Amino acid sequence: MEWTRVPRPLSVLAPMADVTDAAFRGIIAKYGKPDVTWTEFVSADGLYHTREIQKCEDDMNPLMLDLRYTEMERPIVAQIFSGRADMIEYAARVVREQGFDGVDINMGCPDRSVEKQGAGAALMKDPSRARVLIRAAKRGVAESIPVSVKTRVGYNYVELDTWLPELLAESPAAITIHARTRKEMSLVPARWEHVARAVELRDRHNTHTLILGNGDVSTPAEGRALALETGADGAMIGRGVFGNPWLWSDHVPSVEEKLAVLAEHCRRFEEKCPHKSFAVMKKHFKAYVNGFPGASELRAALMQCTDATMVQSTVSTTETLRDVR
Repeated sequence: MEWTRVPRPLSVLAPMADVTDAAFRGIIAKYGKPDVTWTEFVSADGLYHTREIQKCEDDMNPLMLDLRYTEMERPIVAQIFSGRADMIEYAARVVREQGFDGVDINMGCPDRSVEKQGAGAALMKDPSRARVLIRAAKRGVAESIPVSVKTRVGYNYVELDTWLPELLAESPAAITIHARTRKEMSLVPARWEHVARAVELRDRHNTHTLILGNGDVSTPAEGRALALETGADGAMIGRGVFGNPWLWSDHVPSVEEKLAVLAEHCRRFEEKCPHKSFAVMKKHFKAYVNGFPGASELRAALMQCTDATMVQSTVSTTETLRDVR
């Protein structure tokens, strides 16, 4: 099924760098599947360089490893970034060939290294280039899968009334609105009234582009309520899923289950992400291990772990786990 035809309002897993990797997406798909899944973003320029210049085999290519997924994760959208049309077209073609259900262009990332490439949030200051990139992505996918965009409400201030129509003019399948400016990062509460304004602008332009909201959504129920309130077609959930792959299910896990899945997550990380440092997993420890007696001591012990085997041993021998049993 084309992901844009999934019943609305959609509840979507947001793309998060070094979070929504193949390991974590697999865990989420197993324990509580969202309506649509986004990958962490992949550099289109880097993808071209490793495959066409370095001739790196896909099984050894770290960027191609980031584009691995399982059938359980469908529908799944791959997010890419670049400031160059030829690179976006190339990466979109790779995404299509890999069998993804959609390709999304990041136009909101505030990372300075991304912006220096004329990509991410920098595109809000260059609407003409943004439009060229959407057209390039459509050429890359040969109109076979949807092309979407994820962006913010503006760079230094809210400029939806001028920025969004530029994107809508290219008729992307969907636009996700992170309800903050680039300047605000994630330091202020998301303002969903801007998502409502985006819906108004979409309707005024009489396009079929879906509008998804993003920012401070903790649960699918909260996302649905915000979507209904603003008229959006759905909501993305990001930080709310940390430590809780059961988010899209009705299951309330025990402490023992949380620790068991943490260990499973670590094993999957080593299997699916051999190109990444195990230290990436440490950001998940606090999310999985909190809110019960002995949690802080267990987290401290986990922070000393350097591989999945050590994590398994630590959670299996902890006094906390024995108490739960």
